[in-house]
Amino acid sequence: MRIRSGDMVQVMAGKDKGKKGKVLATHQADNRLVVEGVNIATCHIKKQGTTPGQIVKIEKPIQASNVMILDPETGKPTRIGIKMEGTKKVRVAKKSGKTL
Repeated sequence: MRIRSGDMVQVMAGKDKGKKGKVLATHQADNRLVVEGVNIATCHIKKQGTTPGQIVKIEKPIQASNVMILDPETGKPTRIGIKMEGTKKVRVAKKSGKTL
């Protein structure tokens, strides 16, 4: 997966299509991402001892294929390429050619 935690992405498919947010976590095993403010679910937490029960909204993971990374120069969705700089691999935005 070429998208990493901290990247800015835009959702391209699903109920949250068009929303932008920062990647909070990646799940490599099942190819999913947790994006800030996207795929919000309501969880009911039971009371435990003296702490009261509550209703909490949390972000659930979405498929990595449903998002595109945002170009740092234009702010538009772009694909990611890989270039070699010396002996290191560097991620590059396809639209502008800038490193990510």
